Amino acid sequence: MRELLFDVAVIGGGAAGMAAALELDSRGFSCAIVEREDFLGGILMQCIHNGFGLHEFAGELTGPEFAERFIDRVRNSRIAVFLDTTVTRFDADPGPGLPTGSHPPPPYRKLTCVSPEGVVFIQCRAVVLAMGCRERNRGNVRIPGSRPAGVFTAGLAQRLVNIEGYIPGKEIVIIGSGDIGLIMARRMSWVGCKVKAVVEIMPYPAGLTRNIVQCLRDFDIPLYLSCQTTNIFGNDRVQGVEVTPLENGVPVPAKRFRIDCDTVLLSVGLVPENELSRAAGVELSGATGGPLVDSNLMTNLDGVFACGNVLHVHDLADWVAEESRRTGRHVAEWLGGSRPETQVRTKAGSNVRYVNPARIEPARENKVYLRSLVVKNDAVLELRLGKDVIRSVRKNHVQPSEMISVNVGPKDFRELTAADFAREDAALEFCIV
Repeated sequence: MRELLFDVAVIGGGAAGMAAALELDSRGFSCAIVEREDFLGGILMQCIHNGFGLHEFAGELTGPEFAERFIDRVRNSRIAVFLDTTVTRFDADPGPGLPTGSHPPPPYRKLTCVSPEGVVFIQCRAVVLAMGCRERNRGNVRIPGSRPAGVFTAGLAQRLVNIEGYIPGKEIVIIGSGDIGLIMARRMSWVGCKVKAVVEIMPYPAGLTRNIVQCLRDFDIPLYLSCQTTNIFGNDRVQGVEVTPLENGVPVPAKRFRIDCDTVLLSVGLVPENELSRAAGVELSGATGGPLVDSNLMTNLDGVFACGNVLHVHDLADWVAEESRRTGRHVAEWLGGSRPETQVRTKAGSNVRYVNPARIEPARENKVYLRSLVVKNDAVLELRLGKDVIRSVRKNHVQPSEMISVNVGPKDFRELTAADFAREDAALEFCIV
């Protein structure tokens, strides 16, 4: 068994983990990336379509190209990388003994890791959670019917086609209009399969508008909105699906219809990968499934930070990289002894699903992410403190599939005092009207 010591351990070697580690390395802190796969890059390595890097690198890249930009930098840095290594737990540890007056004080965090070479213990002053997310499956959405072969999540099908070189089927129905499903509709069309339909239970698509256009309309693939998949037919192999339209959210059995197919791909949402976080005592959000974090993106555990899709599911890898780099900066500041002063809670108001982070610091600039619950043109994002609207931001269009970001800082709070933030019910509410 080996015991190693670093300033920071980053759990996850995708875009989030690498961006955070690189920022910390650039500021002179020793850092380790622990990745359970035998390669860096995460899910990006199977996303061979383009559309990545428009914001991060001012150019259009494929997923592997986007990841390689970070991987090359990691290889040329002092960052220690542990591949094929799984963190099984992390908890507080007395640490190796810090000099009196050192900052921050113990306890350290101790990671227990399992690798092909055996158990590795990593002691660190801070931990960055960057484990990404996973796909919901058939059990999560409870689709009735038999259990034949030919039912895949869209991400698994993507790996089979792009990495393993297998085609999962010939006649495809995709359930859910998430971005991975839309991209796979195009990908399966390119390899000669017939995509019969995309079926979405909501009255609006769950994916980005550009993917609706480029992956469905350009290939004349039908999109059935407000439709529920109510059965999967087949014994040994999928033979078809039953689709029931919804009216005002209520199924209308008289209008149900069948689509024959031999393969079903599920694109029904993503879930932040937080089993390790939960076991360690990290407080999670009921809205996002990710950790609740403060203005520094630190969780309720001192010295434990979170970024990327483990925090909340992003729509672009570019935003993951930006947020994670900012997390690295906050970790460096925390290691240097900086602590937030007054913080105010954030709150999801009308037509807003969630707000991240859960607290912001009025004395400095904060980047806040949120998602709309509605599809709306000419919308207004209102920031409210109590009954007062302290700022209004006009948005040409909002929809649930596209994340909204807004910078909130001292100029928004210039007419408020410390007493306003000290009230027990003080919370900055974000509303879409």
